[in-house]
Amino acid sequence: MSGPCPPVGSYALDTGTGRVGVVMGQEGPYIQLRPLGGGREWDCAPDSVRPATPAERISAATAYANARSRGEVP
Repeated sequence: MSGPCPPVGSYALDTGTGRVGVVMGQEGPYIQLRPLGGGREWDCAPDSVRPATPAERISAATAYANARSRGEVP
């Protein structure tokens, strides 16, 4: 994706890592994403970020819920 930063609060996929996150904003040349359920933000190049599909959002939310149920995340 090239162009402006996706809307803050929207879900996006970092195509470089395959991770889905919530758009937190833009810092310099990078878009900042935060994992579903919270955690440390990471920076992505704008050309490696695209809106997450509904299936990708559900998959990421399910993975987080499963990890939480196993006690792997708070």
